[in-house]
Amino acid sequence: MEVHEHFTRIDWIVVFGYLALTTWVGHLMKGKQGTIQDFFLGGRSMPWQAVSGSIIATEISGVTFIGVPGMVFALTGNFTYLQWALGSVIARVLVGYFFVKVYYEQEIYSPYDYMGNRLGVSVKRLATIIFSIGSILGQSVRVLVAALALKVVTGWEFYQCIWVIGAFAIVWTLMGGMRTVIWTDVMQFALFTIGGIMALFWIVSQIDGGWATFKEIGGNVQEAGDYGKFTLLNLTTDPDVGFTLWVAIIAVPFLNLNSFGVDQLNAQRMFCCKSAREARKAIIWSSIGQFLTLLMLLVGTALFVHYSVNEPSLAEQALFDQSKDYVFPTWITTTLPVGLRGLIIAAIFAAAISSLDSILAALSQTTLALFIDPSLAVKNGKDPAYLLRISRYLVVMWGIILSLCAIGLDELRGNINMVDLAFGMIAYTTGPLLGLFLAALFADRRRSSARGLFIGCIISIFMVLLVRTDIYNIVINLNWISVDNLFANRWLPIEVTASGISSVIHYAWMWPVTCLITLGAGFLFPVQK
Repeated sequence: MEVHEHFTRIDWIVVFGYLALTTWVGHLMKGKQGTIQDFFLGGRSMPWQAVSGSIIATEISGVTFIGVPGMVFALTGNFTYLQWALGSVIARVLVGYFFVKVYYEQEIYSPYDYMGNRLGVSVKRLATIIFSIGSILGQSVRVLVAALALKVVTGWEFYQCIWVIGAFAIVWTLMGGMRTVIWTDVMQFALFTIGGIMALFWIVSQIDGGWATFKEIGGNVQEAGDYGKFTLLNLTTDPDVGFTLWVAIIAVPFLNLNSFGVDQLNAQRMFCCKSAREARKAIIWSSIGQFLTLLMLLVGTALFVHYSVNEPSLAEQALFDQSKDYVFPTWITTTLPVGLRGLIIAAIFAAAISSLDSILAALSQTTLALFIDPSLAVKNGKDPAYLLRISRYLVVMWGIILSLCAIGLDELRGNINMVDLAFGMIAYTTGPLLGLFLAALFADRRRSSARGLFIGCIISIFMVLLVRTDIYNIVINLNWISVDNLFANRWLPIEVTASGISSVIHYAWMWPVTCLITLGAGFLFPVQK
């Protein structure tokens, strides 16, 4: 029996019922939608608890719910990923106490408005373009994750699954703007938590010996990888290893300063709060989402132990192909009772759709701001309904673009775990975008030039291209160059391993390096008078 044949009519009724319920709740909570402030900022009236839950749901999303169990399920997987939580919490506190304060000093819609006010419209446009590129790369992975789950339960082609998810996201965004986005996120957060806890206990109950076997095999060096699944700390100084304590406390804060304080995907949620004080509480309290990451690490370990005991061949195969990404949705579809499996799969769909509608709202707002200053437009007599209508057109445009990019990314990603792919894709723009913000923040002491910042961004993106293996895989897959010719250039920071091309420097180190390069280039070149 094919995997998707386990998914029954009752399961489909549950899926569509949950999506209908989420849509109905989003419709009820949307409030008035008369202006772009209502559409993009929720009228600045959202409670901080809901905003915090929305931030967690966006951060966790399907990437964590599916990708983290798959990553730990692989024979080399363990808990070292959790070290990154240290850098994440540090960054949220810094964002809450330093970034939020300057954002609420004046009426703005995004961090890029702040940059424009401090450094000029050219920097605002540059930041918006960098953000858009990063969003296309990063959010395409989230679409892939949901498409993967949909493929498991339907047997459809990947591109068909992607278009279905994209269509739902466009409808949800058009329906109620950020109010709908935030309240539907809260629903996903609750269901993710319940679903993860339920899955963990259900999997362990299927293991002969239960929690004792889970602990024994999960911590066994021979059976569960080089250090055992429960290994948390990695103190190696090897620069090509990503999940180390040094990366967590040095590089990861740069990632999360950008993700929570500069990237409009999360920053837009903070702008929806009633005050800077509530926005600060929302971002800092969202740190509790790290417990969900821990939960999914435990789920991945439980899956490994379960299949090691009951189906050893699948556990061995996970090291060598992409089955590790499919393992959790496959377990859900083939093991959970009818109806319950439908509810969990529905949560995965809804979370991916919710993440996607979040970025559609953010991209729509920043694109609109590239061409029209909302506050000036209203003062000059522009009809608010006109601006709102343009915003909705932009939502549709970006929904189509992101779906097409997700299809292209699926063709090019190769054998890469979804979590690693998600962080890798945003490596191109994380440092440059944070560098632009810091240049604006320090403008009173030393004013950066748009020309210098632009040069810094270009150098930074080029450096990530050298360190990431994406471009090398693309040129090889397109037969533009052979592997032998590629590696004849020994100056490239890559090497050939048994599993393919790998970098000698982990891309995480590019987050602080490219941030400082962008900031330094802005200071280096003189301001144009």
